[in-house]
Amino acid sequence: MARIISVTSGKGGVGKTTSSASFSSGLAMRGHKTVVIDFDVGLRNLDLIMGCERRVVYDLINVVNKEATLNQALIKDKHCENLFVLPASQTRDKDALSEEGVERILNDLAAMGFEYIVCDSPAGIEHGAIMALTFADEAIIVTNPEVSSVRDSDRILGIIQAKSRRAQNGLEPVKEHLLITRYVPKRVEAGEMLSYTDVQEILRIPLIGIIPESESVLHASNAGNPAIHMEGSDVAEAYRDVVARFLGDTVELRFATYEKPGLLKRLFGGQ
Repeated sequence: MARIISVTSGKGGVGKTTSSASFSSGLAMRGHKTVVIDFDVGLRNLDLIMGCERRVVYDLINVVNKEATLNQALIKDKHCENLFVLPASQTRDKDALSEEGVERILNDLAAMGFEYIVCDSPAGIEHGAIMALTFADEAIIVTNPEVSSVRDSDRILGIIQAKSRRAQNGLEPVKEHLLITRYVPKRVEAGEMLSYTDVQEILRIPLIGIIPESESVLHASNAGNPAIHMEGSDVAEAYRDVVARFLGDTVELRFATYEKPGLLKRLFGGQ
């Protein structure tokens, strides 16, 4: 039985597509047959982060309109054996996404044996975002530790609870997970940034992970390499922790606290 996970946010620029790429890669690295779909029609960038932009021939809208089959449009990831990418169109309008077409694609992917279908939602509440949320079994809400981002995430939670198929049909609610990105414990300590407990208190959904701020994420994205593949980095470790928690493992929360440097570190070049 395929599980549909929507990775969403109320605000752009919070690291949602970066998280979709790393989360889906992590599931595949754990041996699960996974597909990640870019729902950001007209502004696609998932294929760039996954490093497969030159291999895009057909896209999500082609499959919705029956101009191509799923087998023609799916791109096999070059890093993970069990991972496939379904890119968005750069030339069509978001309104080209129909509920009937999206449902057919999701059912076909399930019939092809995919265990996890990760939907990389556009930010906000426009048509593509609603389509990515409608059929979700679970949702990962990506937010930065700042008031405007958290407020917009709260709005997305309201939409999930009102407009998902599960809500409409009176089924068990969409399972919600909170993912906090671009977290800087030193700034939290200084009172310049909301703490993860502040964010949790506002949104009232379970925390699945904290991703530390890192310039190396941008370099990885530009190189077409999901952050989870950055061996030895805190970001890669944090995304692996997220995947492990999602799959039911008990993993201690890391990258959440600031450790003040000792005297020797301060004297010899520490922060």
